[in-house]
Amino acid sequence: MERSFMKKTMNIFFCALLGAAVLIGGCSDNNKAEAVKEQKTAAAAQKDASLSGARNTPIVAAAKKVGPAVVGITNKAYVRDIFNRVQLTERGTGSGVIYDKSGLIATNNHVVEGASEIIVSLTDGRSVKGKVLGADAATDLAVVKIDENNLPVADFGDSSTLQVGEPAIAIGNPLGLEFRGSVTAGVISALNRSIQLGERKFDLIQTDAAINPGNSGGALVNAEGEVVGINSAKIAVSGVEGIGFAIPINSAKPILDELAKKGRVVRPYIGASLVDKDIANRYGFDIDLHDGIFVMKVWEGSPSAKAGLRPGDIILKFNGEKIDKVVELRGKLAELKVGDSVDVVVLRGGAEETIHMTLEEIPEENR
Repeated sequence: MERSFMKKTMNIFFCALLGAAVLIGGCSDNNKAEAVKEQKTAAAAQKDASLSGARNTPIVAAAKKVGPAVVGITNKAYVRDIFNRVQLTERGTGSGVIYDKSGLIATNNHVVEGASEIIVSLTDGRSVKGKVLGADAATDLAVVKIDENNLPVADFGDSSTLQVGEPAIAIGNPLGLEFRGSVTAGVISALNRSIQLGERKFDLIQTDAAINPGNSGGALVNAEGEVVGINSAKIAVSGVEGIGFAIPINSAKPILDELAKKGRVVRPYIGASLVDKDIANRYGFDIDLHDGIFVMKVWEGSPSAKAGLRPGDIILKFNGEKIDKVVELRGKLAELKVGDSVDVVVLRGGAEETIHMTLEEIPEENR
């Protein structure tokens, strides 16, 4: 009887002990991530304290601050193999920058373009599926969303305060995820550098910090650890080194915001096919442009058609400014909003006329 009682008592004791262990274990699991984070922070602080001032530079501090928020982005798409089987295949990798705790990531359009699936690789080892909320080919920007907690977030700076010659740090994944989190440093080489790609003109930050394939969508960072640009392009010409470009963050922020909320950028258009001197020379058109832009065609139902613009007209002024290049007109349009009214001065039949045009959103089929 005594033995039976003792056995029963011991069983109760072990059950209670097991229950306590489970409770303690549950609390430990919930706080494990936070405890590990605090340990890493303390270890990093101790390591920083042991570095001399000559080693613990602003570049080191900036890399530590922004590096965790720079992710790898893998673009996967369905393709047919030699046996005509459809398979999900990796098309390429790029970089991105987490800029909001909800899981919003800024990257380039060309990094996610044509993807059937997006995989986001975080610096803590997690790999998760991402969703493209919106992409804009005109500015080469895109926003990817991931549903994860405890995400590091980079701070955006003010690119309008940049000075030529100040330090510039590029963080990304050059040549793929094997080199993830690579940091290269240089200076801001130039500001508002106009680069024409196709019929569009981009005002970019130029830097000599090494930017290689895979860096696209990564962060260009100042010495204070603020993201001042989204790395986008490099001049890859034999004999040319140290010329890379980034989209200024002040230009990127409103576009990223619109892409995250609406999935697209709402842009105005005029709805006409235009020819300037450069286009005329390229295609051998023999047109007297009178230092303006020749109207080849007016799209039916467009703002141009509604305003009375006609084929054969020559646009001399747009919104009060002289204009003779199509790329300049596109730039002026980019500064305006849907619903804005503009005056357009045209040469028609040897005489100047002014027409009033109300801008509308570019139709989906023309975006």
